Amino acid sequence: MRKCVLIPLVVICALLPATAWGQSPPAYLTQWGSEGTEQGQFHHPYGVAVSAGGSVYVADTENHRIQKFTTSGEFVTQWGGYGTGQGQFKSPSGVAVDDSGTAVYVADMVNNRIQKFTASGEFVTQWGGSGTGQGEFSYPTGVAVDAVGNVYVAEYSNHRIQKFTSSGEFIDQWGGYGSGPGQFNEPEGVGIDASGNVYVADTWNHRIQKFTSSGEYITQWGGYGTGPGQFYGPNGVAVDAGGNVCVADSYNNRIQKFTSGGGYVTQWGGYGTGPGQFDFPEEVAFDVSGNVYVADVNNHRIQVFSYKQAASPLLSPLGVLLSVLTVGAAALILMRKKPETKVI
Repeated sequence: MRKCVLIPLVVICALLPATAWGQSPPAYLTQWGSEGTEQGQFHHPYGVAVSAGGSVYVADTENHRIQKFTTSGEFVTQWGGYGTGQGQFKSPSGVAVDDSGTAVYVADMVNNRIQKFTASGEFVTQWGGSGTGQGEFSYPTGVAVDAVGNVYVAEYSNHRIQKFTSSGEFIDQWGGYGSGPGQFNEPEGVGIDASGNVYVADTWNHRIQKFTSSGEYITQWGGYGTGPGQFYGPNGVAVDAGGNVCVADSYNNRIQKFTSGGGYVTQWGGYGTGPGQFDFPEEVAFDVSGNVYVADVNNHRIQVFSYKQAASPLLSPLGVLLSVLTVGAAALILMRKKPETKVI
């Protein structure tokens, strides 16, 4: 009787979707780029952002430029060049685009400023300068825009987040060096969810911190390590429309995905040059379809992953057979036990 009940149950369990046990990682979709200075090539791309209309902007850091592509990687345009003038850059690190797709913000890291452009790369305005005061920067690395156009900047060496209007007027700041809640140790990435909550990649505290739009501490997760939910120098963070949080776990060469409260969902990657492998993933972004874009720095490329094209969550026929045989054998062993043995 036990044998007849146990085996069908295992067959049913084996056929359940993978989400019943934990979500599968997304499927590799495409990639583009290689090392170089030509159109569509990169030299250590640090930042990536995707507009609602499907334009992909890449901070091509050591080529000191921004490149714009379609979601399939077709080159559209570029702007920049090394320098301190308007529209020039010194190692642009982060890039963000507003909800309308008309304004592009660049964290011009070594120039210690934020520059704002149209979607086609025409200079609009800039703000910043080297320093520790309000509206000043010391290596701004990450930038994000909320639904009403406010701009958030992750400031590496000043260990803080600054918030501005779309024209660069200072609104607020929070942080300071340390490891306590609301403190940072060289934060590099910042992301915003649909409710305006702010997620910060607190790089050398090896954690993600979550705040309200005014900087009130909500929660945190992480810690140094290689296990699920742990980090080694996370650099980038992004949030999709459903509140899913992806983190570029840079020194672990992987992407980890979490719920909005920090619950571990899945991960993918590993060191290498093949599809789905990474050599220092720096930044991550979502498009409106939930596809994930990764700036794979030392591989000089952008990789794209898709949940729509993920492999079937059902176990393979061989996996089902092995599960049936394994538990079938266990059932036979149970039947040989004393009658009074209780099966739980």
